[in-house]
Amino acid sequence: MSSKINVAVLGSTGYVGYELVKMLVHHPKVKINFLGCDSKINDTLFNKNKNLEFSKLPNLSLNNDFDVSKSDVVFLALPHGISHKYVKEYFNKIKIIDLSADFRLDSEEVYNENYKTIHSCSQLLQEFVYGLPEINKKLIINKNNIAVPGCYPTSILLPLIPLIREKLINTDNIIIDSKSGYSGAGKKFEIANIKNSNDLNFYNYKTNNHQHICEIKQELEKNNSKNNINFSFNPHIMPIFRGIMSTIYCDLTNNITTKDIKNFYDNHYANLPFVKIIKDKEKFDLFTVQNTNNCLIKLFPHSSDNKIIIVTVIDNLIKGAAGQAIQCFNIIYNFNESLSLKN
Repeated sequence: MSSKINVAVLGSTGYVGYELVKMLVHHPKVKINFLGCDSKINDTLFNKNKNLEFSKLPNLSLNNDFDVSKSDVVFLALPHGISHKYVKEYFNKIKIIDLSADFRLDSEEVYNENYKTIHSCSQLLQEFVYGLPEINKKLIINKNNIAVPGCYPTSILLPLIPLIREKLINTDNIIIDSKSGYSGAGKKFEIANIKNSNDLNFYNYKTNNHQHICEIKQELEKNNSKNNINFSFNPHIMPIFRGIMSTIYCDLTNNITTKDIKNFYDNHYANLPFVKIIKDKEKFDLFTVQNTNNCLIKLFPHSSDNKIIIVTVIDNLIKGAAGQAIQCFNIIYNFNESLSLKN
């Protein structure tokens, strides 16, 4: 292998694909040798970003024209229901880091039901590692196929899985209230839903019916000895471009206090570069996390001593997508986990 790893990005003109390119151009171990899209062939991302690094990138080509033999890794920043068709062709020919939902779920039936499509290569679902580095790092090392978690699940699983593993919270009535910038809905989102000439809008959608619920449930139950989790999930769209804030309400197990949870988090996440436990008076909002690969977690006391409120913020395009994908890439190759990532 040459000193640099040849990397392809399919879907490079979408919100997530473009974020991938912006970070990968600064990665000292990467050479981007293919940029795919659905249209705009022979155009260049230099027309969108005049930084010197972008002038050295290959012109845009059709996703279908990618030659798998010429790259070492392909990032698939493609829509759900499209990515699996490429994986079917590329599997065992190249390392695949998929940012769609097509390989996050273990069950073909659950996938087909939630994403309203038929999976073309469900026999490969078990060949992908769920790429949540803070939880599954040992599983990611040296692997060829990674499914990058969804943005909402990332903001929810990072605070909850460690608590569930240690039986510090009850798992029969977790309430999750999440709010996302509109970039999470993709480029086809209708801006008129949240902005008009007079004001800004804010609304919930797909309450307890969102496609990420099955992913959250799957990963929480893998880490629960009872193998049964009951939670409600109420997502919202905010009139901002990027960022997610998730507020999680939990019942503590017997004799556990808010202080116990704070101490546990401080110890558990002490040596992990991208999860930060925020102290009482520290600044904590979407501005503090935008354009970084961080997940910030802050605890708040409840009026009832046996309950706790956990609030997390992430950048949905970075820690919730492109940055997490690069974090997995770094782990696969045993690079410094933070290469090209901002924290």
